[in-house]
Amino acid sequence: AAQFQLLVPVAVVFAPGSLPRDLSRPLPFRDVQEMEIPVSVRTSVTSRYEMLYRSITAQEEAALDAATAREADAALHLLQDTSLGSLTMYVVPETSPLLPQGINAYVGKHRSALVRAAGTLPALRSRLQQLTQVMSFTASSITAALSDRVPDGQPGPDGRRNLKSSLGYEITFSLLNPDPKSHDVHWAIEDAVTRYVQPVLDKLSLVANFSVDSQILYYAVLGVTPRYDRESSSFLLSAHSLPHVINPVEARLGSSAASLYPVLNFLLYIPERSHSPLYIQDKDGAPVSTNAFHSPRWGGILVYNVEAPASPQVSLPLHVDVDMAQVMEVFLAQLRLLFGLSREELPLDFLLESPGNEGLADWELDRLLWAHTVENIATVSTTLTSLAQLLDKIGNIVIKDDVASEVYRAVASAQSAMAKLATGHLHPAFQASKEAATSSERAFFDPSLLHLLYFPDDQKFAIYIPLFLPMAVPILLSLAKIIRETRQKKKEPTKMD
Repeated sequence: AAQFQLLVPVAVVFAPGSLPRDLSRPLPFRDVQEMEIPVSVRTSVTSRYEMLYRSITAQEEAALDAATAREADAALHLLQDTSLGSLTMYVVPETSPLLPQGINAYVGKHRSALVRAAGTLPALRSRLQQLTQVMSFTASSITAALSDRVPDGQPGPDGRRNLKSSLGYEITFSLLNPDPKSHDVHWAIEDAVTRYVQPVLDKLSLVANFSVDSQILYYAVLGVTPRYDRESSSFLLSAHSLPHVINPVEARLGSSAASLYPVLNFLLYIPERSHSPLYIQDKDGAPVSTNAFHSPRWGGILVYNVEAPASPQVSLPLHVDVDMAQVMEVFLAQLRLLFGLSREELPLDFLLESPGNEGLADWELDRLLWAHTVENIATVSTTLTSLAQLLDKIGNIVIKDDVASEVYRAVASAQSAMAKLATGHLHPAFQASKEAATSSERAFFDPSLLHLLYFPDDQKFAIYIPLFLPMAVPILLSLAKIIRETRQKKKEPTKMD
């Protein structure tokens, strides 16, 4: 049974004029809030928020003098604890001009937030509790991470949606041009990847290794014929037909089976001239604003319409330059969804700073690491349990030293990751969980442990008898003949001359 203890260090910093009326203890003081996350009978997760309440320093106070919350966030970032998984909450007076009217909490790009003071400590605590969960993990994000790994756990709605934790991911951008006779399409994919995708992957490089490639496929059509709509004189793809779009396209994409890592596909589809313009409808029949859809754990497709030429006499093919900024905005939003970085439903009085061209805020990266660390440890546990069951079944299996040492390493790293989580050291915990996962996979997939190498005895006889019988028959017959002849010789009395 796994007992996870997750500790989040939170500093709560009071600016002048923001102390609650009912604060009974002098600052600084510590306070721990605990939350039980129910996962299953055998797996329990306790999350502990270790709150250190303290007064503001002169430098932090100067940083809060900024004109806007965004500027204050940038200035405070230079002064705070930037270790992964730790949070800093700055409590500002109720009249503070930093927070817009009606907004009680501002979540910055890094690992801190501004919170409007509440009159009493319990009111402030509930506000802080909501914030710490948004910025670290919620019960649902942890249960989603464990849903596949825990035998009797209840998978949450997100459990099937997010990508599983992996040491690497391959990202493929494909341009589908089914009608090259009409459209000569150009896309500046290398430049777009450098400008829009790379900053996000640099930020995620802590989580995994990424490789990016791109391809152009001609004459690749969607598997569904769109419906013509007279009113709008356009073609429509309805939500329920979208799953059927992927299979025929996937056959052309190149095999992802050859890849070691999960592959994410992002397809840019230029509809053929006979089906233009093409729009995607949602379940209620309303047009989808992005004209794109995504498939969990697989990737996304964006339909890019080319404007029809003004005069019918235009020579074909039309030269098309794809607007990569618009395309990448959609693909990056889909990438966030695939990694489970979609924003949770937040209280209306919370304001989140957009992460800008980095694609994700520091605390969102931490959120991913909390979930992946727990998932990696759970994976190690299931992998080693399966290995142990295999070894129990096969009595004569030989375990080589290097396999044994991988198993020991996996157990030690997993224990170390659990210990680091319990003390609130997220980065080393994640690294240890990655090492544990790698070692357990190595041990499990070691070629010497293929159970096909170890047959039960009855199977051995069943295999070898048919091979030896044809040879054995003449040998046995000649043996019998020799025995008969020797017996006869003994019986015959020797002739005496």
